[in-house]
Amino acid sequence: MLADLSDRTDFDNANRGLVSRLEPGVIKAADGRVVYDADAYTKATAGDCPATVDPSLWRQSQLTAIQGLFEVTEGIYQLRGIELSNMTIVEGETGLIVIDPAVSAEVSAAGLALYREHRGDRPVRAVIYTHSHIDHFGGVLGVVDADTDVPVVAPTGFLEHAVSENVYAGTAMLRRGMYHTGMGLPVSATGNLGVGLGPGTSTGTVGLIAPTLDITHTGQEETLDGVRIVFQITPGTEAPAEMNFHFPERRALCLAENVTHNLHNLLTLRGAEVRDARGWSRYINEAIELFTDDIDVAFASHHWPTWGSDNIVTLMRQQRDLYAFLHDQTLRLMNQGYVGSEIAEMIEVPPELDAAWHTHGYYGSVSHNVKAIYQRYLGWYDGNPAHLWQHPPEAAAARYVQVIGGLDATVARAREFADAGDLRFAAELASHAVFADPAHAGARTLLGEVFTRLGYGSECGTWRNNFLTGAQELHGPVTPAAVSASGMAAALTITQLFDSLAICVDGKRAWETTASIRWHFSDTGETYRMELSNGVLTHHPTSRTKDADLVITLTKPQLLGMLGGAGTNGVQFDGDPKTFAMIAGLADQPDPGFAIVTP
Repeated sequence: MLADLSDRTDFDNANRGLVSRLEPGVIKAADGRVVYDADAYTKATAGDCPATVDPSLWRQSQLTAIQGLFEVTEGIYQLRGIELSNMTIVEGETGLIVIDPAVSAEVSAAGLALYREHRGDRPVRAVIYTHSHIDHFGGVLGVVDADTDVPVVAPTGFLEHAVSENVYAGTAMLRRGMYHTGMGLPVSATGNLGVGLGPGTSTGTVGLIAPTLDITHTGQEETLDGVRIVFQITPGTEAPAEMNFHFPERRALCLAENVTHNLHNLLTLRGAEVRDARGWSRYINEAIELFTDDIDVAFASHHWPTWGSDNIVTLMRQQRDLYAFLHDQTLRLMNQGYVGSEIAEMIEVPPELDAAWHTHGYYGSVSHNVKAIYQRYLGWYDGNPAHLWQHPPEAAAARYVQVIGGLDATVARAREFADAGDLRFAAELASHAVFADPAHAGARTLLGEVFTRLGYGSECGTWRNNFLTGAQELHGPVTPAAVSASGMAAALTITQLFDSLAICVDGKRAWETTASIRWHFSDTGETYRMELSNGVLTHHPTSRTKDADLVITLTKPQLLGMLGGAGTNGVQFDGDPKTFAMIAGLADQPDPGFAIVTP
């Protein structure tokens, strides 16, 4: 069911409170490199829907392309459409509270400059991260200096989860994120139109300042620059560490990324921990109970605000019911013996929800969210022993091609399914052909055509980007992701820095080597012991002075320099100085451009 295309309420709300557009809508780095082009999205989404875009996604893309500085309510402003996420500015007694300072410093600085142009040059007195995803903290150094003494507020567990996602698994997620966001696609009606949750992602300077004030429980109140804020902790919803919060005197509610104008992901296509659909629904319900008697506007870290108590409650109730429905129906069918891929084809969204634009799967989808719920409860294995020990893709492809009668026959059969409109099976067969022989031009061409047709028909922005990026990479070399989490390193704990080294150690090359280092940090007084054995690099804080092959005395900044290849100037070594170099030499370098649609 398609919701009412004549309903312009969302467009009215997305434009409400406009103070000024960013003109021109192009944000550049200091060296002149363009890190974000909002004008490209405005131009690409102008006019009527073309045949290359799903009409519902076209409508959503037009909405997310609306950019500028907007007044939400008295004393609260948002920068929208100049980045994937929103940056919110709250005026306090003497300065500003900045909420979610974008992906990169160039964008947050441009947004803050636009605000100051119209509202005055007020200093930043506090920063709030709503949750642990990079588009909500990466631009912090564009609004405050690295050595700032203003409070940086975040939900408990923020740093752990920010590092887990963006550093430990950072290379894999960034590579898959190229498909997720379509950042390598041209911004056009045949390419990237955003991700449904917002327009494109900037490619500027990413940083992180560790939180100095943790929000640990629902009901916790803090006053920042004279502004009273009441917090609600919502772990395991859109992020492992996340929170909503209420401004009682402004009658405004920040819903972080828990209630947005689309069906969100329970497992993003770039990869993440599976989220808790039931918990998500319950936290939305709790927010309704806690706050909706005392609010006139609700705003979030993406999309546009909702005004009016009744409208807010309707939005939140429908979002609550959406996640609960997917959860409960998946479990019901799972307990009848259906597997995730089957359940994903069986579930239909209730009519009231399907008729609301904000429940549509522009970013998440019913299909992959249902599979995520199944995974959360039962894991990757569907219980069928035939699926317990299947061949990996390249080996399986060779066998499928052999059974079908060779590469040319496989491509021919795939073409038959594509011509018949069964693009899903055509993609599967053509992919087997590509994995059996990545140099087979006919297989690559056909698979690219099928991916393109699937992309053009997708209501979900991230599905579109995945299909079109796959098609693009079948026809040209891979360009690694321009966004990097390396700027986060200074905020990591020593344990997290050592973890970042440990996960790069090549276990097979290292499993016959043993070594030990005692690290003493003169700036913090901490001592750590590191041991290499059985291909594993372990480390832990210690107060013992057990013998080690090498004792290193240094500061945390010097450790950052050593791990970053800047040398060992000022570092003291006692013992065999080759020990650390030997350990570092056993570490692999991640590949930011690893193959996805080819072997």
